[in-house]
Amino acid sequence: MVNRRRFLTLSSLAGLLPSLSFSSAKAVHTSDGPDSQLTTSEGVSPLLSGPIAISTWKQPKANAAAQAVLDGGGRALDAVEAGVRVPEADPEDMSVGYGGRPDRDGHVTLDACIMDEKGNAGSVTFLEHIMHPISVARAVMEKTPHVMLSGEGALTFALSQGFKKENLLTKKAEKEWREWLKTAKYKPIANIERHDTIGMLAIDSKGDISGACTTSGLAYKMRGRVGDSPIIGAGLFVDNEIGGACATGLGELVMRTCGAFLVVELMRQGHTPQQACEEAAMRIIKKQDYKDIQVGFLALNKKGEYGAYSIQPGFNYTLSQQKRTEVTDAKSYLK
Repeated sequence: MVNRRRFLTLSSLAGLLPSLSFSSAKAVHTSDGPDSQLTTSEGVSPLLSGPIAISTWKQPKANAAAQAVLDGGGRALDAVEAGVRVPEADPEDMSVGYGGRPDRDGHVTLDACIMDEKGNAGSVTFLEHIMHPISVARAVMEKTPHVMLSGEGALTFALSQGFKKENLLTKKAEKEWREWLKTAKYKPIANIERHDTIGMLAIDSKGDISGACTTSGLAYKMRGRVGDSPIIGAGLFVDNEIGGACATGLGELVMRTCGAFLVVELMRQGHTPQQACEEAAMRIIKKQDYKDIQVGFLALNKKGEYGAYSIQPGFNYTLSQQKRTEVTDAKSYLK
């Protein structure tokens, strides 16, 4: 089983001639329970029917929360918010929300964004002391004339909306940070940082799509650093006519290519979700020394077709529909 908090470190790449792969994805895990089923995606993703929730990484609990909303006839927007709130509140998930690894100064700072089927969006960056930044982002979308609030302003707004101020630095995360301080060596490489983000996309019973993305960002980052996760068009983008996409990995590379927007636009041009994710990754690979970095894309179109692709192996995603949940290893450029 792939540990979603660790990208695999490639011990040797000498002589490797990477090529674009279109091999089939392999389902590696299914949820427990009498209604669970194991399925394997062969080639092009199957056309699905009914509500769908799909998220980056192994997130069965998050997907279950989203699916409960969808099964009750709820909006995709409500589903993705409910879904990503699960890892936000999980102290064992050290890359999202409560328990997230701090910046180099010992502060847990959070980024999140959300986007609905009408193109409305909300975002918060550099937010401290609030366990559920995704809900603050939704409040920004619904209760302000803005799309993004940051830092002290985002915190002030959150408190005005009734969110509780809390200490998000757990003893476990603090212990790791103090151990890191002994050398304070920093290199923003996703494979080493064990960094991941939860991005979630959903289609509801009306066929509407929404998405959410939330993270505590790179461990031991420079104070004030913001990645792609809260940026509409980079870490997340939704167009209800076409579909949605989200990204994970080293955010600086995703921002430089407007990754999620690019994936959706490629789908608009006729690419399948899988082809769009692969092309978006290639845009990075062609311009970047990719051997020690990781970026992964996940996409879902209006037909219910989905795709995922990453630079390095180790990226996976969770799909839920009709009481079935599976975690699947994404295809990757390097093997």
